[in-house]
Amino acid sequence: MQFTDLKAQYAALKTSIDARIQRVLDHGQYILGPEVKELEERLAAFTGARHCITVASGTEALLIALMALDLAPGDEVVTTPFTFAATAETIVLAGGKPVFVDVEPDTCNVDARLIEAAITPRTKAIMPVSLYGQVADMAEINAIAARHGLAVIEDAAQSFGALYQGRRSCALSTWGATSFFPSKPLGCYGDGGALFTDDDRLAQAAREIRVHGQSARYTHTRLGVGGRLDTIQAAVLLAKLERFEWELERRAAIGARYDALLAGVPGVGRVAVRPDRNSVHAQYTVRVGDRPAVQAALHAAGVPTAVHYPKPLHHQPAYAAHCCPECCEVSTDLAARVLSLPMSADLTEADQDRVVAALRAAVAGSAPRPAAAPAAAAANAAA
Repeated sequence: MQFTDLKAQYAALKTSIDARIQRVLDHGQYILGPEVKELEERLAAFTGARHCITVASGTEALLIALMALDLAPGDEVVTTPFTFAATAETIVLAGGKPVFVDVEPDTCNVDARLIEAAITPRTKAIMPVSLYGQVADMAEINAIAARHGLAVIEDAAQSFGALYQGRRSCALSTWGATSFFPSKPLGCYGDGGALFTDDDRLAQAAREIRVHGQSARYTHTRLGVGGRLDTIQAAVLLAKLERFEWELERRAAIGARYDALLAGVPGVGRVAVRPDRNSVHAQYTVRVGDRPAVQAALHAAGVPTAVHYPKPLHHQPAYAAHCCPECCEVSTDLAARVLSLPMSADLTEADQDRVVAALRAAVAGSAPRPAAAPAAAAANAAA
């Protein structure tokens, strides 16, 4: 069983993917070829954003968004520690300071109620993470940002295609930044990412930053990076867009089926999805008690698993100075209990049943046995 079945996906799209790649090989425009522009137009139309700027990775997307906002040394960005390192990494690389606030225990997304208290005169932006494929509470976050004159960058690396109050992830705030890492709901065959905005000035800044800050050839107007998306990766993504709506429908159905099969299973907590949004289930993640034992039992049963993420960023050596170890207790607790199960649009019901059966058995096997009754109590019961 595959944790994410990219082989089945390729088999279904082989003719289109191969033809798209061959077209690039034939015209030879490997950097910023016509497929890049075509992809940007289609992705912008899909999300409803005015601008899409494709970039080399999801990490580059976050970094370029921050650079376009002219983040200065010492500027603060409020975000969550329960995420992949790139969220905080890019803030530090851009010269800023991540300020961590805790997450909701049921959605695992940033707790919007805690954000305003973390804002200081040095705050420049808020960076919520749309974890596991579900958007955070963007309406409240945008309202907080508006009150304080802040930008909002949605780290949508796991949520491309998701809906929030009828609108697409990546088109909900100042910036939307996503990743096309191969295992994502829309993934290429290497690294890739994209930025989305309605702001013409920010879009132009991002386009310049991704080509070493050039406003014209060899005219370096601003500090930049080598952050372009390869044409071949754009070609792969264009081919995958042909069945992306089907992918989203399948992920929704598989996620709902997991929910139904795991409802009421003792020792298994499911991630809540709020009624005004959905999840594209970049991961299907549960909470368990003795995770090492459960994970070992699933491995023995031939079921692959992953942990997203085993240590929150405020406990990571590179970022520990930005938060006290005792802060963000919910993130710390989740990091010890979350476990991601196999998830892809091509997951069969038979394999899903096998995963759930193995998880039920693993959780039952890891549950602590009832304590033995004291001798006096046992004697009274016998009498």
